[in-house]
Amino acid sequence: MDAIRLGSICRALRIKKKWRQSDVAEKATVRRASVSLLECGRASKLRVDVVIRIVESLGGNIDFAVRWQGGELDRLLNARHSALHESVARRFGAFADWVIVPEVSFAIRGERGVIDILAWHEATRTLLVIELKTDIVDVNELMGTLDKKRRLAPDVAMTRGWRPNAVAVWVIVADGVRNRRRVESHAATLRAAFPTDGRAVAGWLARPVGSFRCLSFWSNAHGAGTKSSLATVRRVRRQRQPVA
Repeated sequence: MDAIRLGSICRALRIKKKWRQSDVAEKATVRRASVSLLECGRASKLRVDVVIRIVESLGGNIDFAVRWQGGELDRLLNARHSALHESVARRFGAFADWVIVPEVSFAIRGERGVIDILAWHEATRTLLVIELKTDIVDVNELMGTLDKKRRLAPDVAMTRGWRPNAVAVWVIVADGVRNRRRVESHAATLRAAFPTDGRAVAGWLARPVGSFRCLSFWSNAHGAGTKSSLATVRRVRRQRQPVA
């Protein structure tokens, strides 16, 4: 939405409520001049939080969309995900006992979604649900979505003739400063949900026995060889507690 249209909408909402600009300013805890700037189509002169407060004070909400060269942004994000997907898939080349299926969609009892990678180990009848994340945005949403996929995975497997004895989960996060900060800020919660040490991944894939719930960083998201990627899976570290 452009600034002029946003300003017109805010003005219309204010008039509908029979408010003065000073009333909006008081409700939003901003200066009256800020309300005037927004209504005049000069939102670029204001901080984002000020714009949000004004819009919300009028009973509206605002969604931000980042655009870059038309549709190129979506292709850029998809390219990052595809690169991570390819790197992980190559890793499984070292484990011939596993069958992997990418992008498995499902619609079961009104619940829909896509499992990034569904892996099957016939000898132990182990099903592995792999979630790939190039960016960690909402940890709660991640855990909720993954729980749904884990819960429905046996039904998805049955459509392929697989009857699992165990369902394992592996969240693979592209390594990076922002993702590490996000994970570290929720370290206690994530360690409880995904207790398996990332350094144990290779051993477990070679012999998938016992419970496996892991979240680890993947520092090889741009496609180096399988050998190097085996050495770069890292666990989520527990935050150190401050000394009293």
